[in-house]
Amino acid sequence: MSRRDDSEISASGSSTLHVPGQMTAEPKKRVAYFYDQNIGNYHYGPGHPMKPHRIRMCHSLVMNYGLYNKMEIYRARPGSKKEMTAFHTDEYIDFLSRVSPDNMESYAKEQVKFNVGDDCPIFEGLFEYCQLSAGGSMEGAARLNNGSCDIAVNWAGGLHHAKKTEASGFCYVNDIVLSILELLRYHPRVLYIDIDIHHGDGVEEAFYTTDRVMTVSFHKHGEYFPGTGEVRDVGVGNGKYYAVNFPLRDGIDDTTYKSIFEPVIQHVVDWYKPGAIVLQCGADSLSGDKLGCFNLSMKGHANCVAFVKKLNLPLLILGGGGYTMRNVARAWCYETGVAVGQEVGPDMPFNDYYEYFGPDYKLDVKPSNMDNANSMEYLEKIKQQVFENLARSKGAPSVQMQPVPRDLDLSDDEDQDDPEKRVPQRLWDKRVVPENEFEDSEDEESNSLHGVRYTSSVRHGRATKADATAPSRSRTRGTVDTLPEAATRLQPGKNGNGKTESTTSEGTPAADAAEEKDGDVVMDAAKPASPPVSSASSSTHSLGASQVPATAGSDQDTEMTEGP
Repeated sequence: MSRRDDSEISASGSSTLHVPGQMTAEPKKRVAYFYDQNIGNYHYGPGHPMKPHRIRMCHSLVMNYGLYNKMEIYRARPGSKKEMTAFHTDEYIDFLSRVSPDNMESYAKEQVKFNVGDDCPIFEGLFEYCQLSAGGSMEGAARLNNGSCDIAVNWAGGLHHAKKTEASGFCYVNDIVLSILELLRYHPRVLYIDIDIHHGDGVEEAFYTTDRVMTVSFHKHGEYFPGTGEVRDVGVGNGKYYAVNFPLRDGIDDTTYKSIFEPVIQHVVDWYKPGAIVLQCGADSLSGDKLGCFNLSMKGHANCVAFVKKLNLPLLILGGGGYTMRNVARAWCYETGVAVGQEVGPDMPFNDYYEYFGPDYKLDVKPSNMDNANSMEYLEKIKQQVFENLARSKGAPSVQMQPVPRDLDLSDDEDQDDPEKRVPQRLWDKRVVPENEFEDSEDEESNSLHGVRYTSSVRHGRATKADATAPSRSRTRGTVDTLPEAATRLQPGKNGNGKTESTTSEGTPAADAAEEKDGDVVMDAAKPASPPVSSASSSTHSLGASQVPATAGSDQDTEMTEGP
């Protein structure tokens, strides 16, 4: 199926967005939206504030507003254990994949070691939940890399507290770090922006020692989880001054938030010149959230998405916190409309969860009369300190570009194979079916009718012989050990007939996976009855950055002091 007419896609260039939600002045963007209906089946437990069901509620609004006509909808392949160990330790991921409510008694020591317990409980399907969250974010990054979309959206992602060796703040696997690592294969520099009310400590910690990633977090600071994110926390070693923190106080509203967010982000982009942006849209910064204390309206929150969108850089939009389900669904649906350039609301269409949105049944989250403890003097002082910190950095660090050779197969005698014959017994030709493989849910047919695509993954990571034989590496620090190698072009594999084929990250040709109806990858889904959503190309090409170790270092420079 061909892509949209090129005339629909405007050339890069800045354009003014006057009102959040009124996107007629914005250039049209190709948007890839990732959703798996299974995500709403998982439950942290009775009384726990984190409810994955909010993502299903948001998706119902997205579909009933007709936003699927403006974007391509995909069900990503779940993240694999190997992909997750690009950041997390092998031991930690192995624990997550094995533990369950039935056997948790035998993992008592591991639960303490990996910080799994009250805030991060063990629930049925825990690892599958992590796979879905991480898979959508990594797939979105991969599609940005190969140029098949301008904006990728995964509301199931944004779990920014997860550390390298432990769970934290309702987060187990840090899909943000994994997606940024994917983006770094093709972009010399990546900018991460966090508007969750909590500090994005897991992402900041992962890239604290490198200048390849700049992290910018706007959050409540003080006696508030996780307790990190002072303005003087700027990074160390090569990463010094590439971590930006803007600590805030209770009750910040739309006007004051806009007055700091836009100038800081514009200054960062002009100074750092990133190749791609990851935006974490935690909705616990909305007014009235159960665990929040900010006073942002839905449109004030969405203004951040609108502003970052008009920067015209590859953009990955992720979810995050948010614990009043109806408000989270409202905000993320509205921000999906911002991404595709269609204003939605205020009247809410009938949907599967219509009664949740009573009594007004409007798509709106209004601010309250909460006092704003953020004085203009305080905000201006913090903003000036942020600008001074940025001035001490090197700006946009130069990165040497180099190509990555094509991925190796696990065969020593591949060249001896008859090119006219397929050799099915080869390891990379075998389709390995996991014991807990997902089955089609009861609403697969409905998704097909609405244009949901089940496509082969475009993510990097085909298995190599070295990977198969190398022992597990020991990782102790919280930062990323080694950033990805650069790539100017990923070369697709060849099948036995000499035709190009895509592969999954486990090395399984997508053509084989497509032959199985009950597989985790379904190719060439039936044409939808509603207006078609074109599938993305699997060709991969872009510039990247060289391999850069992220080693810690010490520096005796004078640190900035926080304002009153």
